[in-house]
Amino acid sequence: MRTGELPRSCAANERLHALIPGGGHTYAKGEDQFPEGLAPVITHGRGAHVWDVDGNDYIEYGSGLRAVSLGHAHPRVVEAVRRELERGSNFVRPSVLEIEAAERFLATVPTAEMVKFAKNGSDVTTAAVRLARAHTGHTRVAVCREQPFFSTDDWFIGTTPMDAGIPGQPTISFPYGDLAATEQVLRGGDVACLILEVETQTAPPPGYLTGLRELAHRYGALLIFDEMITGFRWSEAGAQGLYGVQPDLSTFGKALGNGFAVSALAGRREIMELGGLRDPRERVFLLSTTHGAETHSLAAAMAVMDTYAEEGIIARLHELGGRLADGVRAVAAGMGVADHVQVRGRASNLVFATLGPDLRPSPQYRTLFMRQLITGGVLGPSFVVSSALSEEDIDRTVDTVAQACAVYRKALDADDPAAWMGGRAVKPVFRKYA
Repeated sequence: MRTGELPRSCAANERLHALIPGGGHTYAKGEDQFPEGLAPVITHGRGAHVWDVDGNDYIEYGSGLRAVSLGHAHPRVVEAVRRELERGSNFVRPSVLEIEAAERFLATVPTAEMVKFAKNGSDVTTAAVRLARAHTGHTRVAVCREQPFFSTDDWFIGTTPMDAGIPGQPTISFPYGDLAATEQVLRGGDVACLILEVETQTAPPPGYLTGLRELAHRYGALLIFDEMITGFRWSEAGAQGLYGVQPDLSTFGKALGNGFAVSALAGRREIMELGGLRDPRERVFLLSTTHGAETHSLAAAMAVMDTYAEEGIIARLHELGGRLADGVRAVAAGMGVADHVQVRGRASNLVFATLGPDLRPSPQYRTLFMRQLITGGVLGPSFVVSSALSEEDIDRTVDTVAQACAVYRKALDADDPAAWMGGRAVKPVFRKYA
């Protein structure tokens, strides 16, 4: 029974911090991203639910940072992985699964002509940048300035407040949705690529993506779409499939493996062949990873692609997200906090905003809101759905949000969120000091 205390999770968090820098292997999953004393340590998950070491059952959102779109331990994915594990996972030469997975992926993402698999998003975005530099002869990378994350590698992390240990990088930025301002960036010269997420919380302006591609090519740069989040959420082929604009290179991961470690770099043959063995140009050391093509991860990816195609997963994600968004907006309005508790983004990729009395983002009110959700049995830093959620799960979530909004209203009326926070406020991932 939930009491608002997680003694075993708190003890497990202390062990994590003693052994692992940051207390985990992903900063976005850090204890500091959750209310004090309410950072559950998970034992297992099934479908849209997870359980912590204290024995609590939660409805989970944002599963695996958007990686588990079919739900935990999806039977079809697990069976595909089990079958390959019994046949060996890594060999001294490529396996036939590499052919099959590549064919399946390129059939799913028809804007690409070649693909190379890896294990994480940072590796493939950095490989895309390396290809762009080699192909164009330029050195500077232009990243979309409003978007939070592209890679753990120096070319991107050097642009964040967590830049200790990183030498100066030739990385610049451009604003989303503003072609004129982007052209000014490109006029500065030596830009190898523009890299961006096609869509975050709002749809691109009409003609923007086509215009961005034309601008990049006019100034001798490549256009790279980071489809880590949008891939297998906007459509099976990502946002490029939804909007019909072909990038030069694109990167996929997260939902591609439903929690198994697999990512993909895809793009035009002319560019991708720079990392191959049958091209006369100077070679690019593209991606060469011992575990990049483990058979069980590629089998997971193929099972995911088959499930999406056969079961209409994209439509279900949007249906579930739409039901959740409507419910949350209704109860927030009913409690008089619709201006302060907001649901944003595409239905398949919802986030929540928690605003203070000044209608600006508030870590204090986010802490209050998350505390109420977690003690009510809802876990997640977002409202990103998986297809494993049931309508009952959504309705229970909305009921929990209603209770959280009632507390939110009290805090606003008292102008004192601290009384309901239970400790320090949640913190941003990117900050100079811990």
